[in-house]
Amino acid sequence: MTQNLIIFGTGKIADIAFYYMKKSSLYNVIGFSLQKNFMNNKTTFNNLPIFEFETIQDKISPKETLLFAPCDASRLNKYRESIYHDGKKKGYKFASYISPHAIINSDSIGENNFIFELNNIQPYTKIGNNCILWSGNHIGHHTTIGDNVFIASHVVISGNCNIGNNSYLGVNSTLKDSLTIKNHSIIGMGSVVTKDTEEYGIYIGNPAKLIKKASEDTRL
Repeated sequence: MTQNLIIFGTGKIADIAFYYMKKSSLYNVIGFSLQKNFMNNKTTFNNLPIFEFETIQDKISPKETLLFAPCDASRLNKYRESIYHDGKKKGYKFASYISPHAIINSDSIGENNFIFELNNIQPYTKIGNNCILWSGNHIGHHTTIGDNVFIASHVVISGNCNIGNNSYLGVNSTLKDSLTIKNHSIIGMGSVVTKDTEEYGIYIGNPAKLIKKASEDTRL
């Protein structure tokens, strides 16, 4: 049985989400949603209606429809986090998309997760809520990924790592086994992390070194 679904956003990630959700037998996309100040008189996207997010619960019942909010990593994933929590306050449950071409050996995966093709998620891994795992990542055994995490493509996370909330791991980055990536860490593209990180730390290089502290204004 398919469930009705609203996708938050009208940007490129929302467009990609629509592509995948259309191919899924689990969901029937009935529209999109945006915050009022971003609508700019737009009323449709991909030939479906756009609903004002602030009042969406008055038009689309949370009892009959799921939300999916695949926003980017802006403001250290805080924007996606805020939409997720606002949707929960409105009474909605969130869908996840997990590619049928991913290898999933975990039964501990939260909601509003966008897991692309060719991710290899090994046994005893735990993934929180509101995460994006782009294509081709290796998530090692006994690893815990927190909430609101963005993992770009072809990241290697060795076994028994702990990835803190709101962290960002760039394309082709590599993590040694048994590391703790603390909350709000940013790991640069191609970096090799061999030691635990600091909160809000930005790490670049091989081996990765702390170059400065991040803020919500940091561009990813």
